[in-house]
Amino acid sequence: MRRESFGMSAGPSRLSEQERASNGGSRYRLRDLFTPLDTLLVSGGDPRLALDARDRVNAYGCAASPEPEIWNFASSTASTISQAAYDRAALAREELMHKCLFDEVELAFDARCEDMRDELRGQFQLPPRIDVVFSPSGTDSQLHALFVARAVLGAPPVTIVVGSDQTGSGTAHTARGHHFSCRTAGGLAVRKDSAVAGLAGTSIALPLREAGDGIAMRADIDDAVLRAVEVTVAQGAPVLLQIMDASKLGWRAPSAACLDEIARRWPRKVQIVVDACQARLGRRRLRSYLDRGYLVLITGSKFFGGPAFSGALLVPKGFSHLLDRVEAIAPGFFDYAGRCDWPLAWTALRSRFERRANFGQWLRWEAALAEISSYHAVPAAFRTQVLTELAAGIDSMIALSPSLRLVPSGCGQVDAEDEEFAQRTIFPFLLLRDGKPVSIAETCAVHRALARDMSEEIGGSRADREVPTQRCLVGQPVRLERQHESPLALLRLCVGARLVTEAWSPDIVQAQRNVQHVLDRVAHVLVKIELLLGRGAAAPVQVKSAFEV
Repeated sequence: MRRESFGMSAGPSRLSEQERASNGGSRYRLRDLFTPLDTLLVSGGDPRLALDARDRVNAYGCAASPEPEIWNFASSTASTISQAAYDRAALAREELMHKCLFDEVELAFDARCEDMRDELRGQFQLPPRIDVVFSPSGTDSQLHALFVARAVLGAPPVTIVVGSDQTGSGTAHTARGHHFSCRTAGGLAVRKDSAVAGLAGTSIALPLREAGDGIAMRADIDDAVLRAVEVTVAQGAPVLLQIMDASKLGWRAPSAACLDEIARRWPRKVQIVVDACQARLGRRRLRSYLDRGYLVLITGSKFFGGPAFSGALLVPKGFSHLLDRVEAIAPGFFDYAGRCDWPLAWTALRSRFERRANFGQWLRWEAALAEISSYHAVPAAFRTQVLTELAAGIDSMIALSPSLRLVPSGCGQVDAEDEEFAQRTIFPFLLLRDGKPVSIAETCAVHRALARDMSEEIGGSRADREVPTQRCLVGQPVRLERQHESPLALLRLCVGARLVTEAWSPDIVQAQRNVQHVLDRVAHVLVKIELLLGRGAAAPVQVKSAFEV
């Protein structure tokens, strides 16, 4: 018996390629579009999208509909959906319903997805020769990249993950061709970390953090990458090298010189894929990666603030004909892609996949494109100015706080390709008490408390309750392993596209007021953290007992 999920079409069955091609039409059902929009927006993904039964938020504290009263400084993790993005998703669904009255659902949906590919290319100023493969999440896109790399390299590659300590938790699984969750986006139950049939391989993890108890980026990362590639190629295996731009802490590695050396020494032996899921890179740098033949992973749900999850793999010119000639497709990979995920021009490859519309994935990308287009509509000079002012202000405020220690930037040398992203947009910090870092448990408790009204727990006069009452999201804790002591965790205060968009005004004076308003909110968040740590009216035990896990 097939399984239904979120009121949508059933999960994928184990069909042969011939059956998928001939029997897939039933997977497109017009009635699914009449599912409530909030339900559609959290459908077609893995369990991370599921809403908590009590609070109706996902694992990142975000609801399916707009919550404008929540302040969003969590774009390294996830943001609440904006009203504009929600409205675009609603309109997109209405337009598709109307199209389906005059055309087959499959044709109408494919056309809409192709329009979305064109729009995404336009927003990033990419030429038509760049192909876009959509997916439910950046983690799913990593499996797509592995599939593409196997076709290009002609053999199963060894995946080398640069920044293994600062990428998504699912990467440890996808790098080896393993299931990263207990359920696929199509609703199929699988065993987490078991092999995806026909796609499994091996991987090498290269962390970015300096060994020991520090928080700096390691100085030898280029040498480590070159050694790992050299050893792997010498053993007769091709390499899928996943590089980082940018990590959970905003770091980028390896250097351009290292990548040039790899291209010189091992031509046609190494396929590079850029983990740009944070989308914190300039459009010039993005084009440069694609011009060099790199695959690029991107999402609309990090910097741009679209609803989680929305993934895409950007594919350079010349890959499509190799994929169309693939003779055998890993049987387990069919559970991670449907026909509509691939570009229309990839006719041979598309024909081998099931006709399975993922309306949730599509609507999340529609919502993300609302944010992306709004951001790029802001003049470039203003985008740079705002990110510069916010970076300086946030740096200064964290430095002045007795309870916070800012982590150094690890971006390395910046140049013209970085554009506005020459400025830092992720600000990781340790929580301190009496000059010493607090435990992981308390850091996690503070993270959860920031998203709640804590006025009752913190107490104080009515006038003092404005700060603890305000709900705000910051980036989820990042665990830091230490050699001789207990591990720690960092919180992250993040600048996302929506802050820039909302600050924009053609009136210079008003725009400056808007930027100051953002900085005032940042100060408000930092004061709430101070209170939660017991620097004000709240004792530390109150925070821990309120959110015991």
